[in-house]
Amino acid sequence: HPGYGFLSENPTFRKLLRECSIGFIGPSEETMLQMGDKSMAKSLAKKADVPVVPGSEGEVHSLEEAKTAAEAIGYPLLIKASSGGGGKGIRIVEKEEDLKGAYLGAKKEALANFGEDGVYMERYLKNPRHIEFQILRDQHGNTIHLFERDCSLQRRKQKVLEEAPSPKLSETLRKNMGEAAVRLAQASDYLGAGTIEFLVDHEENFYFMEMNTRIQVEHPVTEMITGVDLIKEQIRIAMGHPLSVTQEELKLTGHAIECRINAEDPDNGFMPSPGLISFLHFPSGKDIRVDSGCYQGLRILPYYDAMVAKIIVHGKNREEAILKMQSALYELSIEGIVTNQSYQEDLLRESFFQSGEYHTLSLDSFQRGTVDGTV
Repeated sequence: HPGYGFLSENPTFRKLLRECSIGFIGPSEETMLQMGDKSMAKSLAKKADVPVVPGSEGEVHSLEEAKTAAEAIGYPLLIKASSGGGGKGIRIVEKEEDLKGAYLGAKKEALANFGEDGVYMERYLKNPRHIEFQILRDQHGNTIHLFERDCSLQRRKQKVLEEAPSPKLSETLRKNMGEAAVRLAQASDYLGAGTIEFLVDHEENFYFMEMNTRIQVEHPVTEMITGVDLIKEQIRIAMGHPLSVTQEELKLTGHAIECRINAEDPDNGFMPSPGLISFLHFPSGKDIRVDSGCYQGLRILPYYDAMVAKIIVHGKNREEAILKMQSALYELSIEGIVTNQSYQEDLLRESFFQSGEYHTLSLDSFQRGTVDGTV
């Protein structure tokens, strides 16, 4: 099992395992290449009748091509790495004079992070929600979605808090998006657990953004609202077993929230906070889950991802889930390193979160220790 890091989406690694007769729990390298390349995935989405954000036809190979594409797309627009992930290789271009710097910068960052500098362009949607649908597909062609996760709360394009289901998705939109996710999974001949990611505008128009050909960090919230063990399903699929649940059997039950606890200092520009964990106490109780590899005495090194734990809760409704998460965070105690725990506590109290009226840029103006900008 490759986990949910970049290795899980590496087709070269996948091919090497196959050549060594080691079973890989996930899709084929062909599917990885097709869906991991954002421009190729976008083309396939169009063929599967899945709405896509208007943009360039495939990769943009020169500055002149970028200028031509920009004229057709209009400003503001996004330049994105074709093999991107983790918020890397993305530039927002507000006006024509910024195009050259953004284009060259995105290519440089893409090459540094992914080993290739391919980029494509698309219209920039202001203040959308980031909604992703979990899908499962087995070797027998059975394909289901397990509803959505709202991942709109992001800081520097990195997810901070996720919840399921989305507090602002109508049943009609949920049905339409779920069916679109299934169509795309089938069109890509996908195998295993994956995620179809969409952007949703204020008029409830949804657009395919990308596919993650792996399990994701925030998968526990889906497990809590469906009762399906996604890792178990991944393993069963890889062994050739059919899915253990059908679409008709799946029901949304309650509400789940996940907070990512990172070794970073919110009061100091979110600087990394490596060091020795001198004391550690995780919350516990009914419908409280902690995913972490940390322990008291562990030294957090500066070379890896900053996340040290995920706190996940489930409630009978969203209000109960928020209260349960607040209680869990109050119980959490990590000493020796600085974390974003207090930042998460403040976020849960913020009115835009309490009401569910947030979008992908909401955290850009969020200040710790204030509510709606008032100290």
